[in-house]
Amino acid sequence: MKKIEAIIKPFKLDELKEALSELQINGMTVSEVKGFGRQKGHTEIYRGAEYVVDFIPKIKVELVVPEEIASQVVETIITNVRTGKIGDGKIFVLPVETVLRIRTGERDNEAI
Repeated sequence: MKKIEAIIKPFKLDELKEALSELQINGMTVSEVKGFGRQKGHTEIYRGAEYVVDFIPKIKVELVVPEEIASQVVETIITNVRTGKIGDGKIFVLPVETVLRIRTGERDNEAI
């Protein structure tokens, strides 16, 4: 099993959710996060005062999928969130040793 974490632009979430549901992905965790990479933030003017916004709002999507479809899921994420502009985000793929559904005691692929 693999855990896939994707940091994406907020307006791409609905499009990604629809694409993943077509792959029969029936669960994910979504968090609102803030951060920066090469963007290094930006400046804004509010009521005449200029200030620096260091952390850009992003969405973090986390999925645990069987290893056999992990590369397909990654490609689906890339296809559906890429704008070609700076700040499109990152994808991290991590190994998962065990998954346990607390309610039923199911493990691994049955628990996904």
